Amino acid sequence: MFIHMIKLKRPLSACLGAAFVPLLLVACGGSDAETPATAAAPVTQPAQAERQLQVSGALDRPATLTMTQLRALPAATQTVTYGSGSGTQTHTYVGTALWNLLDGMGIQTDAAVRNDVLGKYVLATGADGYKAVFSLGELKPDVGNRASQVVYSETVNGAAAPLAADGLLRATAPGDGKGGRYVSGLLRLDVRASGSAVAGTGGAPSSQFGVTGAVKQPAAFDLAALKALPAVTRTVGASTYTGVSLWNLLNTVGLATNPAVKNDVLAMYVVATGSDGYKALISLGEIEPGFGNQPDLIAYEMDGAPLTTSGFARLVLPNDGKAGRYVSKLISLEVFAAPPAQ
Repeated sequence: MFIHMIKLKRPLSACLGAAFVPLLLVACGGSDAETPATAAAPVTQPAQAERQLQVSGALDRPATLTMTQLRALPAATQTVTYGSGSGTQTHTYVGTALWNLLDGMGIQTDAAVRNDVLGKYVLATGADGYKAVFSLGELKPDVGNRASQVVYSETVNGAAAPLAADGLLRATAPGDGKGGRYVSGLLRLDVRASGSAVAGTGGAPSSQFGVTGAVKQPAAFDLAALKALPAVTRTVGASTYTGVSLWNLLNTVGLATNPAVKNDVLAMYVVATGSDGYKALISLGEIEPGFGNQPDLIAYEMDGAPLTTSGFARLVLPNDGKAGRYVSKLISLEVFAAPPAQ
């Protein structure tokens, strides 16, 4: 993936002032065509010439942005390659960074909750109702640092042109193996809290954790149950963790997806909670092998020794820049399906 920043003639503050004008909120699928299923009900949309992007939810300054306002934001050129039902695709897009767009609108967080932003997500919805989840942790530059953009033009034969088959706007997911989270005909971005209601248990080291929510067989796992599953080893800095792939663990209990909805798993996420109440959110698109394929794991050993003060199990995200989404003293994994935009 290649990203080239384009310098603006105006400072960032001026661009934000022009673009983020709060308005009354008003109300195409990804490119991975391997799943022959329908998308959700179409979202009410303006005519192509009037296409706008509604950005709402847990933001201080939600707005409905016009194409002119989007083009006024800092822009970058991004070349991406991904697989689709019709083969490998490579595109060079121009757009604005998704994280910067949301951060510029003021992501609402609770100062009393440590790293509260890491327990939130954004739901991207296309004109046909197709939707995909991005965790704010994967987008945050010092954590997951995924360079997702909202793009509005593509370089074709050396010249920039408006998006055609992809609708006037599109969300990108650079690094994903397949194009399921490239949401075409993008109409809405909704920032939301996780919805997790699991409370901490006092902060003591844990001896088991539950897997609940949108799963077929809710279950509890202790050390023996984890060790009965295929083990993986990941090296993070100077430490080597042994444990179970998070994706494989969730599939052990079965994800409750809707086969009638195309790529339904990409609109789902999991929330990890520690005994001290600390939470972190991971989109399932991050860890699904065909898409983000991140090597996240539930570790039970570090450098060959059992975990002790971290509890018997710890969520570890080897490719995150900071350890804010590592959850020690694990007591819960909750799987959620993001409700559709209203």
